Amino acid sequence: MSWGTDLWDQFENLDKHSQWGIDFLERYAKFVKERLEIEQTYAKQLRSLVKKYCPKRPKDDEPRFTSCLSFYSILNELNDYAGQREVVAEEMGHKVYGELMRYSQDLKAERKHHLQEGRKAQQYLDQCWKHMDNSKKKFERECKEAEKSQLIYERLDNDINATKSEVEKAKSQLYLRQHMAEESKNEYAAQLQNFNSEQWKHFNVAIPQIFKNLQDMDERRTVKLGEMYRSFAEVERRVIPIISKCLEGMVTAAKNVNERRDSGIVVESFKSGFEPPGDFPFEDFSQNIQRTGSDGTIGTPKTEGGKPDPKHAVSRTKNKLWLFGKKPKIPPSIPPPSLPSFPSGHFQSPKFSTDRIANHLSEMRNAKTKIPSFRTVKRGAPTLEDLSHLPPEQRRKKLQQRIDELNKELQKEMDQRDALNKMKDVYEKNPQMGDPGSLQPKISETICNMEKLRSEIHKNESWLAEVEGKHGSRSERRSSADVNHHAPHGRESPEGSYTDDHSQEHRSPPQPDPHEFDDEFDDDDPLPAIGHCKALYSFDGSNEGTLVMKENEVLYVIEEDKGDGWTRVRKQGGEEGYVPTSYVEITLEKNSKGAVTYI
Repeated sequence: MSWGTDLWDQFENLDKHSQWGIDFLERYAKFVKERLEIEQTYAKQLRSLVKKYCPKRPKDDEPRFTSCLSFYSILNELNDYAGQREVVAEEMGHKVYGELMRYSQDLKAERKHHLQEGRKAQQYLDQCWKHMDNSKKKFERECKEAEKSQLIYERLDNDINATKSEVEKAKSQLYLRQHMAEESKNEYAAQLQNFNSEQWKHFNVAIPQIFKNLQDMDERRTVKLGEMYRSFAEVERRVIPIISKCLEGMVTAAKNVNERRDSGIVVESFKSGFEPPGDFPFEDFSQNIQRTGSDGTIGTPKTEGGKPDPKHAVSRTKNKLWLFGKKPKIPPSIPPPSLPSFPSGHFQSPKFSTDRIANHLSEMRNAKTKIPSFRTVKRGAPTLEDLSHLPPEQRRKKLQQRIDELNKELQKEMDQRDALNKMKDVYEKNPQMGDPGSLQPKISETICNMEKLRSEIHKNESWLAEVEGKHGSRSERRSSADVNHHAPHGRESPEGSYTDDHSQEHRSPPQPDPHEFDDEFDDDDPLPAIGHCKALYSFDGSNEGTLVMKENEVLYVIEEDKGDGWTRVRKQGGEEGYVPTSYVEITLEKNSKGAVTYI
C-alpha cells in the first residue's frame, strides 16, 4: 500500500494524520517524564525513610542483637534499592524521554518540509489551470466576436443601400476577428496541453513522492515508538538482578536473626556478677519465754499474757523495719542485708528490735552508696574512674575493654617512636636530608605518651585483677555457703566485696541517722536550689529524664553539670529534669560554689 497512489486526493487528511502522530509521540514522552518523576520521588522517600530509622548513636553504643543488626542490614539493602530506582529514573530521562523529545523535533521539521513541497506543487498546478482557463475564455470571446463580425459583414453585403466603404470596412473587421480567434485558439491549445502535462506530473510524480515521504516519516515514527517501548522496559529489566540481590540480602538478614544469641547478649550486657542472696538463718526469740508446762509436754507451747508469740514477733519486727510505710528502693542486683545470728543462750534486751533496725538501715545505706539507683543511671550521672559504681561483671568487661583500647594506643605510639628513630638514623647518615635534632622533641613526646599509657594500663589491670579476685572469692564463699547454709552470711565491703568478719555479728549496731534515712530512701524529697538559670533557647525534652523549657524561662538549678553536658533544674511548679548546659545561662548562689556565671 502506498499513500501516493491510494491517497492521491487526501492531502488534508494526511496533514492531520501526521500531526496526530507527532502529538501522540509527545504524549508518550510526557508519560515517561511523569513516570521518571515518580521513580525519583519514590527513591527520595525511600532514602529519607532509611535515614530516619538508621541509628544515630556511635558504633560503640549500637546494640549488638542479631535482630537489630539484621534490621540495619535491611536498611542498607533498601538504600541500595533506592539507588537502583534512581538509576531507572536517570536512564528513562536520558534514553527514553530525551530521545523522544529530540526525535519529535526532527519529525516536526521533516513534516513541515514535506507539506511545504506539497503545497508548492499544488500551487503550481493551480497556476497552470488558471493560465489554461484564461486562454480558454479568451478563445471563447474571440470566437464570439468573429461570429458577430461575420453577421455584420453578411448583412451589409446583402444590403443594397450600404456603401462600398462600409462593406469593405466590415470585411476587414471580419478578417481581423478571425485572425485573433485563430491565435487564441492556438494559445488555448498550448495552455491546455501544458496543464494536462503538469497535472499528470503532479498526480503521478510529485504528489506520490511527497506522500511517500510522509508515509516513511510516519512509519519511522511508529518504529521509534516501538523502540522506546522496549527501552522503557529494558531500563527496569537491567536493574532487576541488582534489585533481586537487594531482596536476597534482606532475606539473608532475616535468616541471621538468632534468638539464642540475642538472649546471650542480654545476659552479657546486664550480668552484674553478684551472687543471689542466701537463706536467712532462723532466729529463736522464744528463749526468754517461761514455759508453764512441763518440758515433756507435747503440743504447741502456750504464751503468757503480754508475751508475744515468736511468729508474730518476727512479723512485727519485719513490719517495724520500714518506718515510713514504704520499702526502700534497692536495686535488685544488691543482695539483701544478712541478719546476725546469736547463740542460743544469749540474752536479748528489749531494745533489740530498734538496734536491729538501725543495723539494717546502716547496711542498706552502704549497699546503696556502692551501686547507683536507676534514676542516676538513667540521667547519665558522671562515672568514677575505677568504674566501682558498676556491678562486678559489668565493671570487669568495661575495664577489659579500656585495657584493650589503651594497648592499641600504646602500640600506635610504639610504632610512631620506631618510625621517628628510623628517620633520625637516616638524617644522621644523610645530614642533607634533615636535622636529626628536630625529631628529638617529637620522640620525647612519644616516649612520654607511652609512659602515661603504660601507667594507665597498669592501673586498670590492677583494678581488673581486684575485680576478678573478688569475683572468685565470692564464688568460693558461695560454694561453702551451699554446704553449710546455716552459717552467718558475709557482709559486703564498700568496694563491692564480701567479708567474713564474724566479730561484726556481735558488735553493737550503730544508731541510724534519721536524716540519712530520709535522704537515701525518700526519693521524693526535693533537692535544695543552688542557683538559678535563664533559658537561652527552647528545648523539647523528648528523651526520658529531660525537662521541657521555653526560651527566657527562669528555672532553679538543683545540681550542677558533672561534665556530661547536662544540668538538673526545677521549674516553678516543682517539675524536675535535665536540660543541656549550653542552652541556659546559669548563676550560682554565693553560698554554693561561688557566684559563678557561665553560658
